[in-house]
Amino acid sequence: MTAAVLLVALALVAAAGFAVVATHDPKRQAITLSVFSLCLTVLFVVFQAPDVALSELAVGAAVVPLLVLLTLRKTGKR
Repeated sequence: MTAAVLLVALALVAAAGFAVVATHDPKRQAITLSVFSLCLTVLFVVFQAPDVALSELAVGAAVVPLLVLLTLRKTGKR
């Protein structure tokens, strides 16, 4: 991979991480956390770690945001 692809992937992860921190609404934060995990998945693919990318895709992009949203629904937080 070229250095440009690596830098773009790192910039995506940095921007998505900042978006998660800057979001204050817990529901929106769970969605941006999912986007952040998708960006991390792309970064892991670029770094040629497909096993870690699949784990991040399954756990970080799907399970964790789902659990956060279900917890918010159960506790009644808005």
